[in-house]
Amino acid sequence: MIIKKINIENFKYFKGKFTLEFNNGINILVGNNETGKSTILEAIHLALSGWYNGKYLKNDLSQYLFNIDVLNEYFEKINQKENVPLPYIKIEVFLENVNAELQGKNNSDRINSEGVVYTIEFDEDYMDEYELLIQEDTITTLPIEYYKITWKSFAGENITSRSIPLKSVIIDSSTFRFQNGSDVYISRIIKEKLDEKQKVSISQTFRKLQETFREDKSIKSINKELSDIKNITDKEVEISVNIASKEAWSTVLMTYLNKVPFHQIGKGEQCIIKTNLALTHKKNDNVNLILLEEPENHLSYAKLNAFIKNIIDQNKEKQIIVYTHSSFVANKLGLENIILLHNQQNIRLNDLEKYTYNFFKKLPGFDTLRFILNKKIILVEGPSDELIVQKAYLQKYGKLPIEDEIDVLSVKLAFKRFLDIAIMLNKKVAVITDNDGNYEKNVRKKYQNYENYEFIKICADKNNTLNTLEPQFVEANKNNLELLCEVIGINSKKCKNNNEIAKYMENNKTDWALAVFETTENLNFPRYIEDAIEWLNNE
Repeated sequence: MIIKKINIENFKYFKGKFTLEFNNGINILVGNNETGKSTILEAIHLALSGWYNGKYLKNDLSQYLFNIDVLNEYFEKINQKENVPLPYIKIEVFLENVNAELQGKNNSDRINSEGVVYTIEFDEDYMDEYELLIQEDTITTLPIEYYKITWKSFAGENITSRSIPLKSVIIDSSTFRFQNGSDVYISRIIKEKLDEKQKVSISQTFRKLQETFREDKSIKSINKELSDIKNITDKEVEISVNIASKEAWSTVLMTYLNKVPFHQIGKGEQCIIKTNLALTHKKNDNVNLILLEEPENHLSYAKLNAFIKNIIDQNKEKQIIVYTHSSFVANKLGLENIILLHNQQNIRLNDLEKYTYNFFKKLPGFDTLRFILNKKIILVEGPSDELIVQKAYLQKYGKLPIEDEIDVLSVKLAFKRFLDIAIMLNKKVAVITDNDGNYEKNVRKKYQNYENYEFIKICADKNNTLNTLEPQFVEANKNNLELLCEVIGINSKKCKNNNEIAKYMENNKTDWALAVFETTENLNFPRYIEDAIEWLNNE
């Protein structure tokens, strides 16, 4: 019982039709800000449940659900008296192994599938009122009062959430939706865990509570005073506990943990509890799809590691769609499950070699998302290389590379793993590396499989006697060693030759690199570093 695909039209971020297919198990949505990650989760949950932002949308319709560009185009044309249709929103969710009664071709792809269509559209019954409106006024807001919501199966039949056996829960650890002081989600999911006898017991106890409340001397006195007020109504007025329905208790009772109200505990702990409840839900048919927003928020590294492990161990019967900005989360859940969102397009990394997936799962501290999301990348071996490359760029262009959307990443010796990802993304990447005393073996042969990709450049010096950055830097400044020694804080008289200066720098890698980065003096940089930054700036 899974969701296979979604079509989204004109909902929030997405202008026109956007299509996204999903894996059966874990799906990881990544992308820069404003690429529609949260919109996708909201659209799925809305189409399966009818709920948006903690409220039943049918009772809380707003023009802000519509794509802003679609709205502006409509306002511009309608106010120029063009005959233009009103904007609409359509969300189509393609399902599998859910309910044969939902199957049909009532979808924009015209394919036979199980699924549901959730549409927010103009109600033709209001055509006369609408035509009068556009004749008399300048339209600056969408006449949402003339809109209707239709919810149909792919068989063309009207449905409700009860018609859809596949249920979703959306868990957002950064914002929380409360109802009468209690978290809507956790109250609902705990309620769903109860059987009918347990619900009846709570309802009866709650009714007794109302009777006790009404018989309290203070409440009786207050109610008598209220009833004596004659200018309100001729009916009896009193305050009491709401028992208007058999499940009135579900909107009043509050969840406690160790006698602390749920909404008062840490937000990270809230996220963990909500997710664990969904993963271990005893009514599997009721919660098959977990929509998880930025699980890394409010969690320590150790807590996040345990949290992700729990998701991996317990998602056997659940489909999970998570969006994240955390490389750790992406690496642990598996880069093969990544869906990269960019300009209403999506790219997948599921064709990477298995070795690459496993490498990042075992060593999840690498900044894979920084690599994936930035426009251009310079890969270096360590922090001293990173500082020197940043300084070389700053000295040449008067700004840091990140200001030109070029990120510098220290990846130790994992160049090949990142280059494998670069090939999948056609990403422009420069590798700056040492020759370690053997250019032929350590550079040319090592990276020969990447030399035919025009968006990849391997930069290293061919002089084997200059085996690392330190002797390379000394060589680049050999005509002004006194200035170099002054900048890095050593007495040039004590360092009589290039080798001694380079040896000092090798023994104080980060210190000398930081000194070079912070100096206002102009120094020379090795040619292979300058080649890399110049190549990246050539489109």
